[in-house]
Amino acid sequence: MISKDTQKKKRILVLYYSQTGQLTSAVRSMLAPLEAVGHDFDITWEILQPEKPYPFPWPFLEFFNVFPESVHLVAPAMKPVSFAKDSRFDLIILAYQVWFLSPSLPVTGFLKSEGAAVLRDTPVITLIVCRNMWLNAQEKVKALLKAVGARHIDNAVLVDQGPPLATFVTTPRWLLTGAKNGFWGVFPPAGVSSSDIADASRFGRAIVDALKRNGQKSLGTMLSGLGAVKVNPNYVASERIAHRSFYIWGKLLLALGARESRLRKAALCVYVVFLLFMILTVVPLGIITRALLKPFLRRSLEREVLRLEEPSGSSTERMAVYR
Repeated sequence: MISKDTQKKKRILVLYYSQTGQLTSAVRSMLAPLEAVGHDFDITWEILQPEKPYPFPWPFLEFFNVFPESVHLVAPAMKPVSFAKDSRFDLIILAYQVWFLSPSLPVTGFLKSEGAAVLRDTPVITLIVCRNMWLNAQEKVKALLKAVGARHIDNAVLVDQGPPLATFVTTPRWLLTGAKNGFWGVFPPAGVSSSDIADASRFGRAIVDALKRNGQKSLGTMLSGLGAVKVNPNYVASERIAHRSFYIWGKLLLALGARESRLRKAALCVYVVFLLFMILTVVPLGIITRALLKPFLRRSLEREVLRLEEPSGSSTERMAVYR
């Protein structure tokens, strides 16, 4: 028989997939305030597991060989979730990585599986932990959440430490070799800083207060005023251009066969060379072009930034309360 105390607890489901362990640390930090008052919350932790695991560190070619499926949201076969199909929760946290400007394949796999029915009519908070480009990935996740009837109420984003040009080196080095440390006195450690991960606990403290105040049906945004999302205007156009390239080449590679296809791997090698050429030439040219056009596009860009920062926003007026 279920006790009255258990019945009063708010049920939280945490869905996540982490290769390096960084995302796990971030979502654990976020949920720590809820775990600290365990008598009020019943938390279910669910690792999203593909039937065929993805490697870490990644072999070079295999790393690039998942981009067609990632970009085109081709769902991998997934292991069944541990919770019952008819389970209901008061709040769901979906924490995910970004692969090639798209949600990681295990997250796509879950959102397109039968298990995603648990999201219907339930408030969902997304937590993104990535290098620095996440806009297209979140747009895709929002569409997938809408398709299953979820109520997306908040989004929080943690990005890698160090300047963007440095992360072009540190992040691939980490993913391909497992080496995360800084080096040469120029490049910082790869990944999100430990202080940013620790600071994610402010989101948990705000969630605790909101869940204690409100019932499930009245839950709205809980992370506003906490600096949850900060869109870099310089990435808006860059992401669209890069995603278009991924989409076109991904479609071609998918047409050449499965990941094991020799023809596809040969074409993939050509694309990797093309991608490196783009990074070294077209990307710098694009930066210069956007800088010249920025005064003429300022208002439309500002509107787009505000839209992409929804629903939680970048304002920080509540930071002092929850730090």
